[in-house]
Amino acid sequence: MPQSAEHVLDHVELFRGPEYQQMLEKKKVFENPRDPAEVERIKEWTKTADYREKNFAREALTVNPAKACQPLGAVFASVGFERTLPFVHGSQGCVAYYRSHLSRHFKEPSSCVSSSMTEDAAVFGGLNNMTDGLANSYNMYKPKMIAVSTTCMAEVIGDDLNAFIKTSKEKGSVPADFDVPFAHTPAFVGSHVTGYDNALKGILEHFWDGKAGTVPKLVRKQNGAINIIGGFDGYTVGNLREIKRILELMDIQHTVLADNSEVFDTPTDGEFRMYDGGTTLEDAANAIHAKTTISMQQWCTEKTLTFAAEHGHDVLSFNYPVGLSATDDFIVALSRISGKEIPEQLARERGRLVDAIADSSAHVHGKKFAIYGDPDLCYGLAAFLLELGAEPTHVLCTNGNKAWQEKMQALFASSPFGQGCQAYPGRDLWHMRSLLFTEPVDFLIGNTYGKYLERDTGTPLIRIGFPIFDRHHHHRSPVWGYQGGLNVLVKILDKIFDEIDKNTNVLGKTDYSFDIIR
Repeated sequence: MPQSAEHVLDHVELFRGPEYQQMLEKKKVFENPRDPAEVERIKEWTKTADYREKNFAREALTVNPAKACQPLGAVFASVGFERTLPFVHGSQGCVAYYRSHLSRHFKEPSSCVSSSMTEDAAVFGGLNNMTDGLANSYNMYKPKMIAVSTTCMAEVIGDDLNAFIKTSKEKGSVPADFDVPFAHTPAFVGSHVTGYDNALKGILEHFWDGKAGTVPKLVRKQNGAINIIGGFDGYTVGNLREIKRILELMDIQHTVLADNSEVFDTPTDGEFRMYDGGTTLEDAANAIHAKTTISMQQWCTEKTLTFAAEHGHDVLSFNYPVGLSATDDFIVALSRISGKEIPEQLARERGRLVDAIADSSAHVHGKKFAIYGDPDLCYGLAAFLLELGAEPTHVLCTNGNKAWQEKMQALFASSPFGQGCQAYPGRDLWHMRSLLFTEPVDFLIGNTYGKYLERDTGTPLIRIGFPIFDRHHHHRSPVWGYQGGLNVLVKILDKIFDEIDKNTNVLGKTDYSFDIIR
């Protein structure tokens, strides 16, 4: 064997050894192989306009959707509250997926429990699983709140969370006054952003509308504060810290709802923090008294903002404010709502971003980009690219709808660089592959799964979005605000310069542009 205890190879090198190469060749023999020439012919056909037409006509099949399911978003929202344990009523396998997805992106432990439904619960209902699961969770993990959501299994058989939680309390699983908000989050409709919205609304409903009958409904007494909702965001650590910094600079009374910026960035200092930070339960309840509730992501919080408006709040939403104009709009709105002046420090940060754009605009101007991801992320990135003089030619959003498409097309129409750009709601990454082959662009922006498109189509990938599994620590830096806009600009420029270097490094042939100065 090519390795031993004294010489351990990484898998990148290990499987290139002759033993493994021979094994892989033999493996092909019993895998029902096809004529390589025919495989190559079909492969080339899938790159054509003819195949693209057929690809975009399909209705009954989804290939690699750029979205996840509702309970993932529910878990993400729930851990943003003080000592809150997400409890997913469904099977263990589903919960393992949510935990691993979050852990692999944030490089942090992700705590979440399951009611461990199996075949008997699928037939007879999951009440016993809920009763036992709540008792075990309460006694073993000592949470201050358990936030319940559901998977497909519980939703298909119609388990009633409200009734199950009441029954569990009657049986003594948790104290009668213990906080157990819930939300139905069927994974077969919507996406992770829908689940985030449903879970957050369920938590606020629990506190604002009387804790499911255990305490009186709160009476709103407006206090002039602002509630901030980040939405489902792979950069929640950096972004929420940046938003809080801006609010503190402006001396604005605020509450960040579902603040998971600490639990996904705990220190290594000898103490395991199963829970860390988060919006306190007292603050969650008192958030009803705020003057305004602001969402940083419109499509993540449609139900939650409607709920806040029904409780007398002024509501305002943004679309992932990346770059100059979007940050301007956000900060001007904060100033208008709060009556606070915009501090000089923010004005200087704005000036630095303007300076950086001016320094580098020649390298970005006219470049064509394809973008995929969540609705607000796609909008925010496209708006910033237009601001830079780039062309967001293809913007694809699996969990986007017709309203999102109309808003995107209006954005394109507002800029000379948006002419010919197109938004694609409800499409997947196999559709994106057809677009990249038939209408090539210079760069692709998306999550880790875009690396397969990069390899297949040769389109360089700029990793922005969720999840990012194959790069580390991107989530710790903001992409919102002026500083965040600068970070995104640097990501884009680094990839542009890397590609220039890759294409100009042949000695004596192309290295006339292999420059030290860019």
